[in-house]
Amino acid sequence: MLLEIRNVYKSFGGVLAAQDVSLKVNKGDFISLIGPNGAGKTTIFNLISGIYQVDSGNILFEEKEISGMEPSKIAHLGIARTFQNIRLFKGLTVLGNLLVSEDSRGKYSFFFSIFHLPPSRKADKENENNCIEILKLVGLEKYKNEDPLSLPYGLQRKVELARALASNPKLIMLDEPAAGLNPREVADFTALLKKLQEQFGFGILLIEHRMTLVNELSDKIYVLDFGKIIAEGDPDMIRNDPQVIKAYLGEEE
Repeated sequence: MLLEIRNVYKSFGGVLAAQDVSLKVNKGDFISLIGPNGAGKTTIFNLISGIYQVDSGNILFEEKEISGMEPSKIAHLGIARTFQNIRLFKGLTVLGNLLVSEDSRGKYSFFFSIFHLPPSRKADKENENNCIEILKLVGLEKYKNEDPLSLPYGLQRKVELARALASNPKLIMLDEPAAGLNPREVADFTALLKKLQEQFGFGILLIEHRMTLVNELSDKIYVLDFGKIIAEGDPDMIRNDPQVIKAYLGEEE
C-alpha cells in the first residue's frame, strides 16, 4: 500500500473538517477526492503533507506512520503536491523552479556545495539535465529560461506539475489542477497526466471539480461532504449514487 488514511479526525474551533476519513492509494492508482466547496478536501491534503496535524487516526505512507512528521520530511519520502492557487517561485526561471525541487534531494555534502567542488558541479549538471528532460515531457522545454509568471495560465499549471515531477515522487497530490483552464486545456492536461502516470507508475491523488477529467482518469472516487466520506467507488457508481446527487444538487422541496 502506497498511502493509507485510517479513521482520521481533524477539527478547527469545534468544526469537524475531517470525520472518520479513510482512503487508500496503491502504486499506479489514480484516485480522486471530490465534493462540494468546503467539504474538507484540501484539509485532507494538508494533513497528508504535514501542514496540519491529525487530532486522531493514522496516515501511513509505504506502511510508515507519517502523521506528526515535518512537511519537508514527508516530501523527502516521495510525496509531492500542487496547490489550488498556483505557487511558483518568483525571481526564478521555469528551469530554476524545477531545480529547487531537484536540489532539495541533493546527496553531496554542504562542504562540496559551498565551495562548488567537482562532486557538486557534477550533481548540478545531472540535476539540470533531469529537469530539462522533465520540461520536454510536459512540453515546456522552449520556455526553460522564461519567467513562469509571464506565461499563460495553462502553462503555469504545467510548470507546477513539472516541479512536482522533479522531486521524483512516488505519490503526486493534485489540488484542482484544471482550475482556470479552458476545455481544450483540460483535455490536454488530462492526456498529459495519463501519459506521465503510465510512464512513471506513481500514484495520483486528485482534488478536482472538472468531472470530465475525474471520470476519464479515476480508478476510484471518494466523495467528501462536511468532512465525511459519503460514497466511494468507480465513476459509474459515483454518478448514480443518491447521496452524491443530494450533496451536489440538494434535495427537492
